[in-house]
Amino acid sequence: MTTEPSVWSRPALAAQVLRRRRDGLAEVALRVPAIAIPRSALRLEQTLHVLAGFLRISMDVPAQRVRILFDDRISPLPSVLAACTAAGCEARPLHRDSLEDAGRRLLDPSLKRLLVAGVFAMQAMMFALVLYLGAFEPLDGTTAQLFRWLGMLAAAPVVGYAAWPFYRDALAGLRTARAGLDIPVALAIGLIFLASAVNAVRGGGEVYFDSVSMFVFVLLLGRHLALRAAVQHRALGELAADAVPLTAQRLRPDGSFESVAAAELVPGDRVRVAEGGAAPADGILESERARTDESLLSGESRACAHQRGDAIAAGSIALGAPLEVRITRGVAGSTMTLLAKLAAAAHAPRDGVADPDAPAARRFVWRVLGFAVATALFWLWREPARAFDATVAVLVVACPCAFGLAAPAVLARSMAVLARAGVLVMRPGVLRALVRADRLLIDKTGTLTEPSLDVDGIETFRGVSRADALGCAGALAQASGHPLARAVVRAAGAPAVVEVIDPQVLAGGGLRGRVGPRELRLGRAGFACAGGEDDDALWLADGAGPLARMPVRERLRPRAAAAIAALRSAGVAPAIVSGDAPARVRAVAMRLGIEEWAARQSPQEKLARVRAGQANGAVMMMVGDGSNDAAALAAADVSIAAPRATGLAQAHAGLALLRGLEDLPRARELASRAHAILLVNRRWSLAWNLGAIPFAALGLVPPWLAAIGMSVSSLAVVLNSLRIRDETVRAAPRGAPAAEPA
Repeated sequence: MTTEPSVWSRPALAAQVLRRRRDGLAEVALRVPAIAIPRSALRLEQTLHVLAGFLRISMDVPAQRVRILFDDRISPLPSVLAACTAAGCEARPLHRDSLEDAGRRLLDPSLKRLLVAGVFAMQAMMFALVLYLGAFEPLDGTTAQLFRWLGMLAAAPVVGYAAWPFYRDALAGLRTARAGLDIPVALAIGLIFLASAVNAVRGGGEVYFDSVSMFVFVLLLGRHLALRAAVQHRALGELAADAVPLTAQRLRPDGSFESVAAAELVPGDRVRVAEGGAAPADGILESERARTDESLLSGESRACAHQRGDAIAAGSIALGAPLEVRITRGVAGSTMTLLAKLAAAAHAPRDGVADPDAPAARRFVWRVLGFAVATALFWLWREPARAFDATVAVLVVACPCAFGLAAPAVLARSMAVLARAGVLVMRPGVLRALVRADRLLIDKTGTLTEPSLDVDGIETFRGVSRADALGCAGALAQASGHPLARAVVRAAGAPAVVEVIDPQVLAGGGLRGRVGPRELRLGRAGFACAGGEDDDALWLADGAGPLARMPVRERLRPRAAAAIAALRSAGVAPAIVSGDAPARVRAVAMRLGIEEWAARQSPQEKLARVRAGQANGAVMMMVGDGSNDAAALAAADVSIAAPRATGLAQAHAGLALLRGLEDLPRARELASRAHAILLVNRRWSLAWNLGAIPFAALGLVPPWLAAIGMSVSSLAVVLNSLRIRDETVRAAPRGAPAAEPA
């Protein structure tokens, strides 16, 4: 039983999904699985464009989300949903929080300040060029004074607006007595601009408006690159947040059902979950028997069998037939919500760890400030006229611009190389811990193993050949990215020549589409054979009955054994922690030579294992793909999401593997090289700072020369970071061996 579009006309439900803009228009985010098929996405867009009041649509295909801007006074939300249904794209509204774009809120102010600094720094340099030419061809006083004033006007937005983050962070450091690198930066910017402004007003002396503007631009560029890399490389999956529906079919006293908001459910309510639908909250099964897909929660691809009285978790998908559930906990206390809270709580100890370089940086800052004060006092006693220039030169020379750029430059380069190798860095801080990691906890299903078809065990019926059955199944499976669908495509081999008309993916059920005059269904027996007894096989059937039974078995992922061996040789001790049955976990552990393993692990038990390892001094890595891995991922020193991990797992991971576990040893190798280059960069920057400070204090380095030296040292740091080349992390070799059966 699907939710009728008309139910979304209720104000209580519409308020949960619509975001009202100041111009009166409305925005809504929809979950539309069918947009994974290009033809369906095009048909949806064409249908909506002719809808009255429609303005704009944007699609996020990987997240199966559509964002629509429309005038709901002309076409209310039920009309939009009905248009989606008419286009063959069933749509489910998502909570309005899905419309928030936190990354854009961070990047927009940073980009604006960077653009202001870049534009006005170029203007300041153009005006300064005239003054530099005056050293060869003397300028009259009026012209020189004009270009001093123009330079000051060009530098004012840079110093007054673009550089504000440095002042803010410097003040915060002073208030907390935790000096950071922003304090000498802010002092240098303020003093250089102040000294240049005084000279411009009085019409004599040197001005450094171009130097201070470029100085701010270079520092902002480093900050923006680091922020942009962190936002763009964090591939947060959002399917877990979409799993729990916003509506529910609640049983009335007269035996009929009504559509209500899921948030209105209270313990004791009875709800009906349609085939392929998700349970809106935790409850107890009232139906005699049921099979559910809980892969979003557990990461396990096998269907779960339940009997009357069994617990049903929110987000569990009904397979084969509808089911009835008696609610025991509201949405706020559901399993999915508790998993998210557990993961958020697990973040606190790791996120609270200070940067190990921070104490050294603070000591360096206080010493620089002390040396600058000593320089000022010395020249005030010896020759007051030179005190200001010498002090400014010390601050500029000692300004840790190169030191500050060292980490962003290395991180940006490392993240780019890793991304090309199939590893996305979502939390840059994990690269340092990755070098020191010595324990690895790894989930089994989806990480070490993947499902496959037993081609030799395929049974066919009604005169259908094995080749024809595989061809039709492979053609249907191309419409889905589910692990079992990918297994069918692999088993089918060559690209399908069978044409499937209007293929559809039914959540929690399987696939269907028309081949010639008949409609085919591919999935578990309860779905494909209209109520047949489910087993661990896939069934291909038409309206007259089954055509083929395709046994499914589990096998090791390609190169999983090589990856485990490489990590073990690098000093990392692996262990398997899985929610699967002990027999299957033991079999995989024996194949991989892993002595330590644990089965039937709950989220709390996985988290406890991470905590125990950390308490014993180990640096813990965790690899997982299920929502039940989220808490352990959040607590681990290095958290890694396996390919096609659930959204909750990805949200709490620091690294994401796009291809498989085989890229993890290469990522660790690159992290080691990047860390070595980072140390070289920082040693070089400190050597420059400490070596040039005495010359600046003695008055031998004017501020303009100090600014040039700062720029050269920063350029050297950036160029050295480019030594992290693409060859450091090589692509997976072609012709890799096939996976072994588990």
